[in-house]
Amino acid sequence: MGYALLGLLHQQPLSGYDLRKIFASTPIGEFSDSPGAIYPALRRLQERGFVHGVVQESKGLRKRRVFRITPKGLASFKAWQSQPIVRDDMIRRSGELLLRFAFMDQTFGPERALAFLREFAKELSSYIPSLRQHLDVDANEMPLSGRLALESGVQDYAARLRWARKSIAAYERRKKEKL
Repeated sequence: MGYALLGLLHQQPLSGYDLRKIFASTPIGEFSDSPGAIYPALRRLQERGFVHGVVQESKGLRKRRVFRITPKGLASFKAWQSQPIVRDDMIRRSGELLLRFAFMDQTFGPERALAFLREFAKELSSYIPSLRQHLDVDANEMPLSGRLALESGVQDYAARLRWARKSIAAYERRKKEKL
């Protein structure tokens, strides 16, 4: 959740309440254990020097603490986004990979986003055949439920690969249009 918060704060300063609303009303909520987890995460980020909160006076009874990403927080966020894509991430943390990608344009620009997609597609292209081979070799020995679950996984990875290729094409079209 910390990197999701840093990404949102990199876009603009926000209060804890603003962040809770974003997590509650958008798919980024997948990266939060609960709405109540946002405030402790912000506190940890502040203790590490990654964000800075400033209390703002408001017309209402409550004061608002608005958080901004610090240079140290931005450096950490960029380092996280720049990590190479490894198979284990693809298998166990595909949502996190897509979160890294979601903030890529703003952090590094379209060229880096395109490079990320190419790396993602390459890793998927090398992983899917091994899954299919496992399915071909072991399908008759597997319980039906296991085989069907593995087939679903293969289809999910194939769909991600199609998405990555389509996304690469979209970036390449945009690049040509700007020339």
